[in-house]
Amino acid sequence: MAKKVYYQYNPETDNFERVYPSLRMRLATWGKTWMIALAIAFSLFVLVFYFFDSPTEENLRKENTQLRTQYAILERRLDNSLKVMERLQERDDNFYRVMMGMEPMSRGQRLAGLDNENRYRELEKLNDAGLVTRLTQRMDLLERQLFAQVQSFNQLREAIGNEQEKLAHIPSVIPIKAGDFIISSGYGLRRNPINGSTILHEGIDLSASSGTPVFATGDGIIEKADRLAGLGNCIEISHGFDYCSRYAHLDRILVAEGDVVKRGQEIGRVGSTGASKEPHLHYEVIHKEKSQNPVNYFFMDLTPEQYTEMIRVADNAGMVLD
Repeated sequence: MAKKVYYQYNPETDNFERVYPSLRMRLATWGKTWMIALAIAFSLFVLVFYFFDSPTEENLRKENTQLRTQYAILERRLDNSLKVMERLQERDDNFYRVMMGMEPMSRGQRLAGLDNENRYRELEKLNDAGLVTRLTQRMDLLERQLFAQVQSFNQLREAIGNEQEKLAHIPSVIPIKAGDFIISSGYGLRRNPINGSTILHEGIDLSASSGTPVFATGDGIIEKADRLAGLGNCIEISHGFDYCSRYAHLDRILVAEGDVVKRGQEIGRVGSTGASKEPHLHYEVIHKEKSQNPVNYFFMDLTPEQYTEMIRVADNAGMVLD
């Protein structure tokens, strides 16, 4: 690019004479040029830094996204494990220990040692400290609850040795053979299909074909074997030790009041009598005149994996059939 040349008119000589810039003017021009160059360079730097990732930064972003996804999956699995642990604790305190006449484990016993916050302070210095600390705390909680539960089961094992007769009477198996039913509604608040109201469903509904055998879930005496309002053909068994089980909507009753029955003995057939929409067995467990969640009493029939799956299905089965 040609250098600019400036001229100025001189009236004394009546001619245009070349003007040579002073040092100050040359410095000003030079400074202006560098300022423009620096501004352009800075703008390019900002553009590249904020809008374009280097290969290393791109890889780090991808790894960070993958780690967060894996963390989310791990947290969901941990949540599910903690829910199962809560159900095991509930089952332990409200059934096993009640059955053995033992006091429930206190919250302090189950959570002992988790009030020490010093162990988490070092984690606060890490990147994503909140995520890491939360996950560590929840893992510690699960570990502590598992330890307490093992101790509880060891205590129960010692107590069971002297309670064989009582165990035989507790309603502790599923009243229909595995594979012959599906859970249509679990225990808890459910929507009544007849009037749409929300009610406490005091048992569990096992949907099965009409005529499917129904078995006693524990040793006992037949207290009722008759047709009852709403329940249709119904059987109630008194098991002693403040336990009772109820079997409703039967097609046939195969026992009579006063009969002594054993666990696993056939007592009736699935039907749809009474206030029932389709063939199923409505089954209840009652302890000290209060309804219990029957799923908590299926411990003789189910492995831990099967029990976890039954909890999931029963919690999600929301349409009562009676």
